[in-house]
Amino acid sequence: MTDLAIDIKDLHKTYGGTKKSPPKQALQGVSLAIPRGRIFGLLGPNGAGKSTLINIMAGLVTKTSGGVRIWGFDQDENPRQSRAAIGVMPQELNLDPFFTPRASLEVQAGLYGVPKAKRQSDEILRLIGLEDKAHSYARALSGGMRRRLLLGKALVHSPNILVLDEPTAGVDIELRQMLWNNVRKLNEDGMTIILTTHYLEEAQEMCDEIAIMDNGKVRAQDSTANMLSRLDAKTMIVMPGTPVGALALPDGVTLDHRRDGSIAMTYSRSVISADQILDCLRQAGVTIQDIRTKEADLEDVFLSLTAA
Repeated sequence: MTDLAIDIKDLHKTYGGTKKSPPKQALQGVSLAIPRGRIFGLLGPNGAGKSTLINIMAGLVTKTSGGVRIWGFDQDENPRQSRAAIGVMPQELNLDPFFTPRASLEVQAGLYGVPKAKRQSDEILRLIGLEDKAHSYARALSGGMRRRLLLGKALVHSPNILVLDEPTAGVDIELRQMLWNNVRKLNEDGMTIILTTHYLEEAQEMCDEIAIMDNGKVRAQDSTANMLSRLDAKTMIVMPGTPVGALALPDGVTLDHRRDGSIAMTYSRSVISADQILDCLRQAGVTIQDIRTKEADLEDVFLSLTAA
Protein backbone atom coordinates (compact mmCIF):
# COMPACT_ATOMS: atom_id res chain seq x y z
CA MET A 1 0.00 0.00 0.00
CA THR A 2 1.38 3.40 -0.99
CA ASP A 3 2.11 5.99 1.68
CA LEU A 4 0.70 8.73 -0.55
CA ALA A 5 -2.79 10.14 -0.09
CA ILE A 6 -2.69 11.78 -3.54
CA ASP A 7 -0.39 10.83 -6.40
CA ILE A 8 -0.80 12.93 -9.54
CA LYS A 9 1.49 12.59 -12.54
CA ASP A 10 1.70 14.84 -15.61
CA LEU A 11 -1.94 15.94 -15.38
CA HIS A 12 -3.35 18.01 -18.24
CA LYS A 13 -6.76 19.58 -18.68
CA THR A 14 -7.76 21.48 -21.81
CA TYR A 15 -11.13 23.18 -22.24
CA GLY A 16 -12.92 23.71 -25.51
CA GLY A 17 -11.57 25.84 -28.26
CA THR A 18 -13.33 27.34 -31.28
CA LYS A 19 -12.34 28.85 -34.59
CA LYS A 20 -12.21 32.25 -32.92
CA SER A 21 -10.55 31.27 -29.63
CA PRO A 22 -7.86 28.68 -28.94
CA PRO A 23 -8.32 25.90 -26.37
CA LYS A 24 -7.69 26.90 -22.75
CA GLN A 25 -5.05 24.88 -20.95
CA ALA A 26 -6.22 24.88 -17.34
CA LEU A 27 -3.59 22.35 -16.21
CA GLN A 28 -0.23 21.90 -17.88
CA GLY A 29 1.64 18.84 -16.67
CA VAL A 30 0.78 19.01 -12.97
CA SER A 31 2.50 16.45 -10.75
CA LEU A 32 1.86 16.26 -7.02
CA ALA A 33 2.74 13.74 -4.33
CA ILE A 34 0.85 14.36 -1.08
CA PRO A 35 1.81 12.09 1.85
CA ARG A 36 -0.86 10.62 4.08
CA GLY A 37 -1.66 12.31 7.36
CA ARG A 38 -0.52 15.78 6.33
CA ILE A 39 -2.23 19.15 6.26
CA PHE A 40 -1.31 20.20 2.74
CA GLY A 41 -1.71 23.71 1.36
CA LEU A 42 -2.57 24.21 -2.31
CA LEU A 43 -1.98 27.89 -3.07
CA GLY A 44 -2.06 30.10 -6.12
CA PRO A 45 -3.68 33.22 -7.59
CA ASN A 46 -7.13 33.18 -9.16
CA GLY A 47 -7.03 31.21 -12.40
CA ALA A 48 -4.00 29.17 -11.36
CA GLY A 49 -5.86 25.88 -11.86
CA LYS A 50 -6.56 24.96 -8.22
CA SER A 51 -10.33 24.47 -8.64
CA THR A 52 -9.86 22.43 -11.80
CA LEU A 53 -7.37 20.21 -9.99
CA ILE A 54 -9.71 19.73 -7.02
CA ASN A 55 -12.65 18.90 -9.28
CA ILE A 56 -10.59 16.30 -11.13
CA MET A 57 -9.50 14.72 -7.83
CA ALA A 58 -13.13 14.61 -6.69
CA GLY A 59 -14.23 12.98 -9.94
CA LEU A 60 -16.36 15.97 -10.98
CA VAL A 61 -14.25 16.94 -14.03
CA THR A 62 -12.69 14.60 -16.57
CA LYS A 63 -8.98 15.05 -17.14
CA THR A 64 -7.50 15.37 -20.63
CA SER A 65 -4.47 13.21 -19.83
CA GLY A 66 -2.23 12.13 -16.99
CA GLY A 67 -2.53 9.87 -13.96
CA VAL A 68 -4.47 10.36 -10.72
CA ARG A 69 -4.36 8.01 -7.74
CA ILE A 70 -6.50 8.75 -4.66
CA TRP A 71 -5.56 6.78 -1.52
CA GLY A 72 -3.84 4.20 -3.74
CA PHE A 73 -6.78 3.79 -6.13
CA ASP A 74 -6.23 4.62 -9.79
CA GLN A 75 -9.01 6.98 -10.81
CA ASP A 76 -9.45 5.32 -14.21
CA GLU A 77 -9.40 1.73 -12.94
CA ASN A 78 -11.24 2.22 -9.63
CA PRO A 79 -13.36 5.38 -9.97
CA ARG A 80 -15.83 4.43 -7.24
CA GLN A 81 -13.16 3.70 -4.62
CA SER A 82 -11.18 6.82 -5.47
CA ARG A 83 -14.28 9.02 -5.13
CA ALA A 84 -15.20 7.38 -1.82
CA ALA A 85 -11.75 8.16 -0.41
CA ILE A 86 -12.16 11.92 -0.75
CA GLY A 87 -14.58 14.50 0.62
CA VAL A 88 -14.77 18.08 -0.62
CA MET A 89 -16.01 21.15 1.22
CA PRO A 90 -16.70 23.51 -1.70
CA GLN A 91 -16.37 27.26 -1.64
CA GLU A 92 -19.90 27.80 -2.95
CA LEU A 93 -22.84 27.51 -0.55
CA ASN A 94 -24.70 24.86 -2.54
CA LEU A 95 -27.36 23.76 -0.03
CA ASP A 96 -31.02 22.84 -0.47
CA PRO A 97 -32.84 25.59 1.48
CA PHE A 98 -35.78 23.29 2.34
CA PHE A 99 -33.66 20.56 3.97
CA THR A 100 -32.73 20.61 7.63
CA PRO A 101 -29.06 20.10 8.52
CA ARG A 102 -29.76 16.55 9.68
CA ALA A 103 -31.74 15.73 6.54
CA SER A 104 -28.95 17.17 4.38
CA LEU A 105 -26.42 14.88 6.05
CA GLU A 106 -28.70 11.87 5.71
CA VAL A 107 -29.32 12.50 2.01
CA GLN A 108 -25.61 13.03 1.37
CA ALA A 109 -24.77 9.80 3.20
CA GLY A 110 -27.36 7.99 1.09
CA LEU A 111 -25.78 9.31 -2.10
CA TYR A 112 -22.47 7.76 -0.98
CA GLY A 113 -24.19 4.45 -0.19
CA VAL A 114 -23.60 4.63 3.55
CA PRO A 115 -26.02 2.20 5.26
CA LYS A 116 -28.39 3.81 7.78
CA ALA A 117 -26.89 1.81 10.63
CA LYS A 118 -23.44 3.27 9.89
CA ARG A 119 -24.41 6.90 9.41
CA GLN A 120 -23.00 9.41 11.89
CA SER A 121 -25.24 12.40 11.29
CA ASP A 122 -25.70 13.28 14.96
CA GLU A 123 -21.97 12.95 15.70
CA ILE A 124 -21.14 15.20 12.75
CA LEU A 125 -23.70 17.80 13.86
CA ARG A 126 -21.99 17.89 17.26
CA LEU A 127 -18.58 18.22 15.63
CA ILE A 128 -19.61 21.21 13.50
CA GLY A 129 -21.60 22.88 16.29
CA LEU A 130 -25.05 22.54 14.68
CA GLU A 131 -26.61 20.06 17.09
CA ASP A 132 -29.17 22.65 18.25
CA LYS A 133 -30.02 23.50 14.62
CA ALA A 134 -30.47 19.89 13.49
CA HIS A 135 -34.13 20.39 12.57
CA SER A 136 -34.05 24.00 11.32
CA TYR A 137 -34.37 24.65 7.61
CA ALA A 138 -31.07 25.43 5.89
CA ARG A 139 -32.54 28.68 4.57
CA ALA A 140 -32.84 29.89 8.18
CA LEU A 141 -29.16 29.30 8.95
CA SER A 142 -26.61 32.10 8.96
CA GLY A 143 -23.84 32.14 6.38
CA GLY A 144 -21.38 30.78 8.90
CA MET A 145 -23.70 27.93 9.88
CA ARG A 146 -24.20 27.02 6.23
CA ARG A 147 -20.44 26.84 5.78
CA ARG A 148 -20.22 24.51 8.78
CA LEU A 149 -22.91 22.34 7.21
CA LEU A 150 -20.82 22.09 4.03
CA LEU A 151 -18.02 20.70 6.17
CA GLY A 152 -20.43 18.18 7.67
CA LYS A 153 -21.61 17.04 4.25
CA ALA A 154 -18.01 16.41 3.22
CA LEU A 155 -17.57 14.09 6.21
CA VAL A 156 -20.65 11.85 5.93
CA HIS A 157 -18.83 8.96 4.24
CA SER A 158 -15.79 9.10 6.56
CA PRO A 159 -13.31 9.97 3.79
CA ASN A 160 -9.58 9.43 4.18
CA ILE A 161 -8.92 12.80 2.51
CA LEU A 162 -10.75 16.07 3.15
CA VAL A 163 -10.40 18.95 0.68
CA LEU A 164 -11.25 22.42 2.00
CA ASP A 165 -11.71 24.93 -0.80
CA GLU A 166 -11.40 28.44 0.69
CA PRO A 167 -13.18 27.30 3.89
CA THR A 168 -12.82 30.61 5.77
CA ALA A 169 -13.59 33.02 2.94
CA GLY A 170 -15.86 35.73 4.32
CA VAL A 171 -16.36 34.17 7.76
CA ASP A 172 -15.84 35.81 11.14
CA ILE A 173 -12.94 35.14 13.49
CA GLU A 174 -14.96 32.88 15.81
CA LEU A 175 -16.09 30.58 13.00
CA ARG A 176 -12.60 30.54 11.51
CA GLN A 177 -11.17 29.40 14.83
CA MET A 178 -13.84 26.71 15.17
CA LEU A 179 -13.13 25.39 11.69
CA TRP A 180 -9.39 25.19 12.34
CA ASN A 181 -9.96 23.41 15.66
CA ASN A 182 -12.09 20.84 13.84
CA VAL A 183 -9.50 20.47 11.08
CA ARG A 184 -6.72 19.86 13.60
CA LYS A 185 -8.81 17.24 15.40
CA LEU A 186 -9.63 15.44 12.16
CA ASN A 187 -5.97 15.49 11.20
CA GLU A 188 -4.92 14.16 14.60
CA ASP A 189 -7.36 11.29 14.03
CA GLY A 190 -5.49 10.42 10.82
CA MET A 191 -7.35 12.32 8.10
CA THR A 192 -5.31 13.96 5.34
CA ILE A 193 -6.34 17.58 4.80
CA ILE A 194 -5.86 19.54 1.57
CA LEU A 195 -6.46 23.26 1.96
CA THR A 196 -6.79 26.08 -0.54
CA THR A 197 -6.86 29.58 0.90
CA HIS A 198 -6.07 33.18 0.05
CA TYR A 199 -5.16 33.81 3.69
CA LEU A 200 -1.47 33.01 3.48
CA GLU A 201 -0.92 33.41 7.20
CA GLU A 202 -3.42 30.57 7.72
CA ALA A 203 -1.51 28.31 5.35
CA GLN A 204 1.75 29.20 7.06
CA GLU A 205 0.30 28.35 10.48
CA MET A 206 -1.71 25.25 9.52
CA CYS A 207 0.12 23.43 6.75
CA ASP A 208 2.95 20.89 7.02
CA GLU A 209 3.62 21.10 3.30
CA ILE A 210 2.70 23.51 0.52
CA ALA A 211 2.45 23.56 -3.26
CA ILE A 212 2.19 26.84 -5.14
CA MET A 213 0.44 26.83 -8.53
CA ASP A 214 0.39 29.46 -11.26
CA ASN A 215 -0.91 29.33 -14.84
CA GLY A 216 -1.81 25.65 -14.59
CA LYS A 217 1.60 24.55 -13.35
CA VAL A 218 3.10 23.66 -9.97
CA ARG A 219 5.83 26.22 -9.37
CA ALA A 220 7.07 24.70 -6.11
CA GLN A 221 6.25 21.97 -3.60
CA ASP A 222 8.07 21.59 -0.29
CA SER A 223 7.63 21.59 3.48
CA THR A 224 6.45 24.91 4.86
CA ALA A 225 9.75 25.37 6.69
CA ASN A 226 11.81 24.73 3.55
CA MET A 227 9.53 26.97 1.52
CA LEU A 228 10.14 29.84 3.93
CA SER A 229 13.88 29.23 3.93
CA ARG A 230 13.94 29.87 0.17
CA LEU A 231 13.97 33.56 0.96
CA ASP A 232 17.08 34.62 2.81
CA ALA A 233 15.92 38.16 3.47
CA LYS A 234 15.49 39.55 6.96
CA THR A 235 14.53 43.08 8.03
CA MET A 236 15.73 44.84 11.16
CA ILE A 237 13.48 47.72 12.21
CA VAL A 238 14.97 50.23 14.64
CA MET A 239 13.26 53.12 16.37
CA PRO A 240 16.12 55.53 17.16
CA GLY A 241 16.16 57.77 20.20
CA THR A 242 17.18 60.75 18.05
CA PRO A 243 16.92 61.55 14.32
CA VAL A 244 19.32 59.57 12.16
CA GLY A 245 21.43 61.09 9.41
CA ALA A 246 23.56 59.28 6.85
CA LEU A 247 24.59 55.73 7.73
CA ALA A 248 27.51 53.68 6.41
CA LEU A 249 25.99 50.19 6.24
CA PRO A 250 27.56 47.02 4.79
CA ASP A 251 27.15 46.42 1.05
CA GLY A 252 23.88 44.64 0.30
CA VAL A 253 21.84 46.32 3.05
CA THR A 254 18.78 48.25 1.88
CA LEU A 255 17.85 51.20 4.08
CA ASP A 256 14.34 52.63 4.35
CA HIS A 257 13.49 55.71 6.45
CA ARG A 258 9.87 55.24 7.49
CA ARG A 259 7.27 57.92 8.23
CA ASP A 260 7.05 57.00 11.91
CA GLY A 261 10.74 57.83 12.33
CA SER A 262 11.96 54.24 12.35
CA ILE A 263 14.58 52.88 9.98
CA ALA A 264 14.25 49.49 8.29
CA MET A 265 17.36 47.66 7.11
CA THR A 266 16.85 44.62 4.90
CA TYR A 267 19.73 42.21 4.43
CA SER A 268 20.68 38.66 3.48
CA ARG A 269 21.12 36.51 6.58
CA SER A 270 23.60 34.20 4.87
CA VAL A 271 25.90 37.13 4.02
CA ILE A 272 25.41 39.72 6.75
CA SER A 273 24.85 39.24 10.48
CA ALA A 274 22.65 41.34 12.73
CA ASP A 275 25.73 42.16 14.81
CA GLN A 276 27.38 43.82 11.80
CA ILE A 277 24.41 46.12 11.34
CA LEU A 278 24.23 46.93 15.04
CA ASP A 279 27.94 47.75 15.05
CA CYS A 280 27.39 50.25 12.23
CA LEU A 281 24.58 51.89 14.21
CA ARG A 282 26.75 52.13 17.33
CA GLN A 283 29.64 53.63 15.36
CA ALA A 284 27.26 56.24 13.95
CA GLY A 285 26.17 57.13 17.49
CA VAL A 286 22.60 55.94 16.98
CA THR A 287 20.71 55.35 20.23
CA ILE A 288 18.13 52.57 20.00
CA GLN A 289 14.74 53.15 21.61
CA ASP A 290 13.18 49.98 20.23
CA ILE A 291 14.20 47.18 17.86
CA ARG A 292 12.47 44.28 16.14
CA THR A 293 13.09 41.97 13.21
CA LYS A 294 10.85 40.62 10.47
CA GLU A 295 11.46 37.25 8.81
CA ALA A 296 10.37 36.43 5.28
CA ASP A 297 6.87 34.96 5.34
CA LEU A 298 4.80 32.83 3.01
CA GLU A 299 3.43 35.90 1.24
CA ASP A 300 6.98 36.82 0.18
CA VAL A 301 7.56 33.30 -1.16
CA PHE A 302 4.19 33.32 -2.92
CA LEU A 303 4.87 36.64 -4.63
CA SER A 304 8.39 35.60 -5.66
CA LEU A 305 7.03 32.46 -7.37
CA THR A 306 3.95 33.94 -9.02
CA ALA A 307 5.24 37.33 -10.07
CA ALA A 308 4.78 37.96 -13.79
